[in-house]
Amino acid sequence: MSQSVHDRRADALDGDARALLDELVEVGAPDLTHLSPEQARTLLGDLFTPDADPEPVSLVEERTIPAYARDIRVRLYDPNPDEALPAVVYFHGGGWVVGGLDTHDKVARALAAEGDCVVVSVDYRKGPEHPFPAAVEDAYLATKWTADNAAELGAGGGLAVAGESAGGNLATVVAQMAAENAVGAPEIDHQLLFYPVTDHSFDTPSYEENADGYFLTARAMVWFWNHYLESDIDGANPRASPLRAPADVLEALPPATLFTCGYDPLRDEQFAYGERLEDAGVAVEHAHYDDMIHDFANMSQLADPFPSIGAAADAHARAGAALRGAFE
Repeated sequence: MSQSVHDRRADALDGDARALLDELVEVGAPDLTHLSPEQARTLLGDLFTPDADPEPVSLVEERTIPAYARDIRVRLYDPNPDEALPAVVYFHGGGWVVGGLDTHDKVARALAAEGDCVVVSVDYRKGPEHPFPAAVEDAYLATKWTADNAAELGAGGGLAVAGESAGGNLATVVAQMAAENAVGAPEIDHQLLFYPVTDHSFDTPSYEENADGYFLTARAMVWFWNHYLESDIDGANPRASPLRAPADVLEALPPATLFTCGYDPLRDEQFAYGERLEDAGVAVEHAHYDDMIHDFANMSQLADPFPSIGAAADAHARAGAALRGAFE
């Protein structure tokens, strides 16, 4: 997996992405790292929850998963309730601190429609109220619940995990946990990873190149990690940093579709993870958007006055094709 993004020109940023970044400056959007988690949740919730009607899906309903004296809320998207479709367990982004079912509703709907599959979007616990490994525990339980209850959910014929950013981290960590062959582990056929967080480290060239000015900043990633982990020691755990998983675990993983962006502090750790998967013999389809910013696939529709990013539709279509191909 060759990488040739370090020498890109400064003016090569996608026009829609540039317009969005300019608008954020125009409206005086505050620095995330100056906010409390609750304030950050409100800020990004307002940005990613537009007033417009969402794309229709035949069946959308909420369920709760009982999990050790708590409930995990999930939202089910079924584009064809009359047919048993493969299931995709989806984990939203937001640095394990912000985001939820509503902020990433548009992506879940797109995956259901484009992938012709039942999507189970998971409202996992978040830091700092529920630090690592709470989100991992919820993600794995939700995946196992989906596998165990596929028939009742109207699903069948395959299971994938998917996620964006921190959700991509959770998706591949769940795949790793399942690959360790615990009794009753879900059988996962594919992992769909949108610009996943893969390592608790801030020393790559992409962290320096994209430290500021491209939506996700280096200091925001420090803020997210600090609210997710109770200790830096946890950052070395493969459940937090899947890039550090042993080779024998990676060898047992299902095929992956990996989406990356040129203007993303996380770009290099994503390339590194894709290369480790390939070295382990895992088939990886790598879709790199060199002119794009982090989280762009969730920017197909944003709240006014912010412009939306047209390339998101292309990513949704490619993701849907990857899922359909995985379940053939």
